[in-house]
Amino acid sequence: MASAFARWLVDPKRNPLAAMHKKSLDQRLRKYGLRYDDLYDPMYDLDIKEALNRLPREVVDARNQRLKRAMDLSLKHKYLPEDVQAQQTPFRSYLQDMLALCSDDFLHMIFYLRKRIMYQSSLKSK
Repeated sequence: MASAFARWLVDPKRNPLAAMHKKSLDQRLRKYGLRYDDLYDPMYDLDIKEALNRLPREVVDARNQRLKRAMDLSLKHKYLPEDVQAQQTPFRSYLQDMLALCSDDFLHMIFYLRKRIMYQSSLKSK
């Protein structure tokens, strides 16, 4: 029941408030030329850092360029021109697939290490 409510709450197709939030976020990201995946901080989450390390160099360079441009525009208190804003794709993902893969790898590694520790502790008790 609670998970169904949570899914409804964040689904822009079903919840008008979520749709308004997504539209507002879309406009704000377009003003600076950012994508939603650019907002993830690699210093905060090691999975994101690993996912960025696994992405092709061109994708990471494009991300860094978008972030630099956004910081420059923000410092100058300016926005991208309207014609450039119209070309932006803020919700086109480049990080989510690699992030899911890194999270799966991390879970497999933890499962393996836990299994190994349990095996070693059973050897010590014999």
